[in-house]
Formats: sequence, C-alpha cells, structure tokens
Amino acid sequence: MTFTLTVSDEVRALAPGFTHVAVEARELVNGPSDAASSALLDEAARRLRERLGGLAPHEDPHMVAWRAAYTAFGAKPSRTRNSAEALAKRALADGGLPRVNRLVDVYNAISVAHLVPVGGEDAELIKGSMRLVRAVGDEPFPTVAGGETVIEHPDAGEVVWCDDEGVTCRRWNWRQGVRTRLTEESTSALFLLEGMAPHCDLQTAGAELAELLEKASPGARITVHAPVGAGA
Repeated sequence: MTFTLTVSDEVRALAPGFTHVAVEARELVNGPSDAASSALLDEAARRLRERLGGLAPHEDPHMVAWRAAYTAFGAKPSRTRNSAEALAKRALADGGLPRVNRLVDVYNAISVAHLVPVGGEDAELIKGSMRLVRAVGDEPFPTVAGGETVIEHPDAGEVVWCDDEGVTCRRWNWRQGVRTRLTEESTSALFLLEGMAPHCDLQTAGAELAELLEKASPGARITVHAPVGAGA
C-alpha cells in the first residue's frame, strides 16, 4: 500500500470495536455531479429507508456504537454527529443528499446505503503517513469560514485523522479539512470506511465502492485493503 495508516493505542483503548477498510484508487476520472452519480444517491436513500425500517438514524445499532465512541472522547454526538449519521439525516430530509462531484457522490452513496462513515482524500495531497490519534490541541486544521481559509485547532484529546502536515479530519469523521478534499480535478484517492464491530460489514461496503469506482472510471487501478481492527 502506498500509504501507511496507523491507529494509536489511545484510540484503540477508547473504542476497542473500531475497524476500518482502505480503498486506494489511481487513474480516476472525476468531474461535476451527473445523472449517474445523482441516481446513486437517490438509490442509497431508498436503501437507507429500507434498512432503518422506520427507525431514526441515531437508533440504528451502528450509530448507537458511534455515539458511544464520540461521547468517550468528550464530543456531544447529538450536536456533532459522525459523518454517516449526518448524511443519513440529510438523505431522509426533503432536500435530500447534496450533489458535490462524481467521486464524492459515489462515496457518499456508499456511506448512506451501508450506514458507515466514509471519507475520501486526494492521494496526491496527503503528506506522509495517515494516523488516527488523540489530538494534543495545537495541530493545524485548515477550513473555510466566511469564504476565507482559516486555521482551527482540535480540542485536546479529540480523535482526529492527521498526516505529517496537520489534521485532515476532526472529531474522527465529523468534518473534513479543505487541504486534502477531493475536487473535480482529483485523479487519485484514498477512501477510508470506518466502523464499530460487530454492527457493520465494511468488507461488503468496500467491495461495492470499488465496483462503483471501476464503473465510473474504466481502467482505474483500485485496491481494497482488508479490514483492520476488531473483527478483521
């Protein structure tokens, strides 16, 4: 694997059930959202409704486990929801899911259909290794406020993904930074699917993501790396 992904012992102790799958993709073709990516999002919302069977997203056992993990590091899960729960709420609302670009639409569809947090990073913009750690509190996190790029810092003890340059995603998978996000010009990506065992099937979700990426970008080089962590 081109990237080294590590999960700190502190995070493992916080959430022993944590597991993740990485999907590495090269020679991708991206661009604005289109009819095909929009249809994927609509179908994902349908699958989500079928999965929930009338429950609210936060009542699903997988989301219950994520809420417990968020609470364990001091976050308030009703205010700062994990990315899968936040997307699920939007999928069930009148406005539906946002259309961003083709690659983001694909991984958002997988997140909603399987109710697992999924993130996508531009592989060319990642600096060094990727690490899931508890923050010291002084790490830089570039984001946008009022149309301008600003630098925030995570709370001490917050669970964050980071590379050698700083934080790439705050509060585990709550908010992605702007530095490594996938744009319409991105051609290489690292996708991270995250779960809390035994309430998820990341292997199936990762295989479906790879299939959709291959369909959207014929000839792309895609590698799905086996689940790491609890239940792997």
